[in-house]
Amino acid sequence: MLYLDHAATTPVRPEVIEAMRPYLTGVFGNPSSHHTVGEAAAEALEWARGRVAAALGMRANDVVFTSGGTEANNLAVKGIVLGALAAGAAPRGLVTTPIEHESILESADYLHRLHGTPVTLLPVDAHGRVSPDALDDALADDTALFSIGHANNEVGTVQDVASLIAVARGRGVPVHVDAVQSAGWLPLDDLGADAVSIAGHKLGTPKGIGALGVRSRVPLEPLLHGGGQERGRRSGTENVAGAMGLATALDLAETERVEHAAAVAEMTAEFITAVLNTVPQASLTGSPEHRLPNLASFTFAGTSGEAVLLELERRGVVSSSGSACAAGSDEPSPVLLALGIPAATAQTSVRFTFGRMPLPAGSATQLASLVAAAVAAVL
Repeated sequence: MLYLDHAATTPVRPEVIEAMRPYLTGVFGNPSSHHTVGEAAAEALEWARGRVAAALGMRANDVVFTSGGTEANNLAVKGIVLGALAAGAAPRGLVTTPIEHESILESADYLHRLHGTPVTLLPVDAHGRVSPDALDDALADDTALFSIGHANNEVGTVQDVASLIAVARGRGVPVHVDAVQSAGWLPLDDLGADAVSIAGHKLGTPKGIGALGVRSRVPLEPLLHGGGQERGRRSGTENVAGAMGLATALDLAETERVEHAAAVAEMTAEFITAVLNTVPQASLTGSPEHRLPNLASFTFAGTSGEAVLLELERRGVVSSSGSACAAGSDEPSPVLLALGIPAATAQTSVRFTFGRMPLPAGSATQLASLVAAAVAAVL
């Protein structure tokens, strides 16, 4: 079985398991406890915090450990907007895009419904990119936050975050970058954003650990209240083993990004070309140029995306139709609709996401042949 759904989740890495093991067994203390067992756990937690901070280009005290990317995004979007309100500041509006992860868009909807937050959804072009000029036009004196995905999880489009952050900074607006999909594939330590979200299970940790890096100058209202852990920003006994796993996974991913990302990108480009040349019904979605190195997403006109997926799995290839968080929905992908793709065509989409090591030579062409056979079988 060839697993090509790494954008949904990745296998847990053996090195991560070994890094976590001591904190699931002997060093099991509560890091808030003031005795030797608790202090050992606290020391490990702070080591992990420092490693995650380095990967994000932030200070250790900026890192808040969470249960994953969804919580990190909720904390960023709700926490920063509500933090501005709690601080008595005038800014309260939110600017984002229609192609964001559900955790961003549902947080925006929550703020609008319960707190009257004005929400502006920026238009994207046919490749899913946001124009800096459109952002500049959308920002207002009452904008509390601009939230943008570094790379889209369905079509792989990478935003020009440097230009977008420069625009927002010029207007005095904080920026949150959802880097859940880009972590490990793109450098994060030079983003310069005010807040950055990541999720461990996209990097080879068990599910249930993530982090939000948020600079101390940004007011942040906590969503979880209790014992005041994480400097009061996220109460609850910390997942020490998970934090160690996340730090280890980030270190490994950075090493592999330098060593293998170019080879994976070349293999993905070869696969894209082979599919477009062998499957007449295939159209690439997302940006041909500005995209994640490991993601290829297509529509196959005249088919059903789900039927193609079933045929591929029958042939030993596991992939997906898009975001796992929206799996099972009969509605066409909002991301593809925002790119101007007709609803009927959007429902033919299939996404392939490769792992961190390139496949053997010739595999991309062989895989394209399997895709062609699967599409032909459902026409």
